[in-house]
Order: sequence, then C-alpha cells, then structure tokens
Amino acid sequence: MKAVVITGFGAEPHLADLPVPEPGPGEVLVRLHAAALNPFDWQVADGALKGAVEHAFPLVMGSDGAGVVERIGDGVNLFRPGDTVYGQFMNVAHGRGSYAEYALAFEVGKIARMPDDLHFSVAAALPTASVTAYQAIEAARLDTGDVILVNGASGGVGQSAIQFAAHQGARVLATATPDIADHLHSLGADETIDFTAAPAAEQVLASHPDGIDAVLDLISRPGGNGADVLAGLLRPGGILISTNHAADPDALAVREIRGINLSSSPSRAELEAIADLAAAGKLRITIDAEIPLADAPAAVADARSGNVRGKRVIHL
Repeated sequence: MKAVVITGFGAEPHLADLPVPEPGPGEVLVRLHAAALNPFDWQVADGALKGAVEHAFPLVMGSDGAGVVERIGDGVNLFRPGDTVYGQFMNVAHGRGSYAEYALAFEVGKIARMPDDLHFSVAAALPTASVTAYQAIEAARLDTGDVILVNGASGGVGQSAIQFAAHQGARVLATATPDIADHLHSLGADETIDFTAAPAAEQVLASHPDGIDAVLDLISRPGGNGADVLAGLLRPGGILISTNHAADPDALAVREIRGINLSSSPSRAELEAIADLAAAGKLRITIDAEIPLADAPAAVADARSGNVRGKRVIHL
C-alpha cells in the first residue's frame, strides 16, 4: 500500500510502499477513502510525544480518517466488512497512522460508524477538530446570552466551536482576518475581531468593557503571556480553556477564573453524535482543499505555515 511516512523525528515526510497490515485480535482493517491533516500530525512527527511513548519507524503520519472496513480480526463484534467508519487511527507505538491506503484500529478504540449520507471527506475532517471543539464548548458550560471569545477561529477547531457555542445560545466573538469574516458570521459568529489591525484583547475590552464570560484559546503557547492577557478579559467566575496547555489553573483560580487545559480524546458516542450533526447539516465543515496522497508531503509543508481556512483532506 502507499503511505506517507517519516523515518525519524524531524525527517521529511515521503511517499512509501508498505505491506497492507493484517488485523489482529480485536482489530479492524479499514480501506481509507479520506484522511484529514491536523497540526498534531506534524507535531508528532517533530517529536511531540518523544519520551512519553515508544515510536516505531517508519511511522505513518496522520490520525483522522474515514473509510470502509475491509477485514476484521478475531473477537470483533461491533463491525463487519463493508461498514463505513471514521475516527482516529494514530498508533505511534506500532508506526500506524491515517495517511495511507489502509489503516488498523482497535474495535474498542476511537472509531465509529458513519451515517450513510455523510461524505468520506467530511467525516475524515471531524474526529480531532470537531470533537475538540465540542468538548471545549461543553466544558465552558455556556448559558444563553453568555459571551465567548474564540481566539483562533479560522481553522477547523475554531469554526466548529463557533457553531457549537451559537447552538448553546451564546454570543460568539471570533478572531479572524477580514477575508474570512463573512464566512464565520455565516457559521454563527456575532462579532469578528481583526487581530492584524490591533491586539485582539484590546479590541474586545473596548467593545465589552464589563468583561466576557469565556475564552477558548486555540493560539497561545506555554511560556508566553497570551493566555494571561486573554484571562484579563474575563469577569469573575469566567472560564479560560486552552487547547495548547497555556493556562495556569492555580494562578487563574486566585483571580476567580476557571482554567482548563483541554486534551481531547473522542469517545464512540461523541463521534456518532458529531457525525449525525454533520450529516443533518447542523454542523458545517469547510474543506479548504482535497489533496491526492502523492501530494500529501507537500501539503504538510504548506499547512505548517498556518495559512489554512478550514480543513485539508487527503483523498485516497
């Protein structure tokens, strides 16, 4: 099978021929039709999990994918050949990922059946970005009329978070450049903040001098002051959620602010619920580009620039 692999941490991704894997006990073999690019994919390739878990090389890149069950291993009861499924396929300890024509997953792992009318490309785009957004907005515990800032709203997580927050009846502020502002408004953003014109926090404070209720921070990194600056926008009792572990919960608690560093891991129930929303048109996914597998190494290099509007999907 064709797959995009790295041969070591920091190595350039390249297309390779690998044997089609055989499903072991409790495993399913999926013929992938689509795989989505996520920043975590190249962070892992750069060594984000080095020291935390063993890695097998060559390592197939990628986590998210969608396809059709080809074969099942002994003891599998939930899936049968011909089932359409999607989810997360990354298993670095065994060198496995989703940028490949075939991928293995555990039956009890992070995969679920797809609705019949959900396109493979859309399904592949959901597991990391939309589940992260869903879990973040659930953690925010928004009430109708609450004001939430989505910092970094242009990408897949941000666009899904806007929709989930709007469905909860919140007023959504979204940082974005002007070229995507209209699209974010169509997803449910009430205000967009052009962070290239002036610091986003200053603009939010000018329009909301009494503070806001929640911040979903998809941008700030540990060691910087970005999350702390955004926390200054929050009223007492507010919440700051960081997807990059940039929050300091203890320091925020002194200021009467809840701080959460979110590590997303989808359950089958969440995957099924989000797929149903997408199939029903209640969750809109913007596919920025569809890329053949042979072009995936170049697409990874381009996506690292951060100039992405929505999701990029490899089609297999």
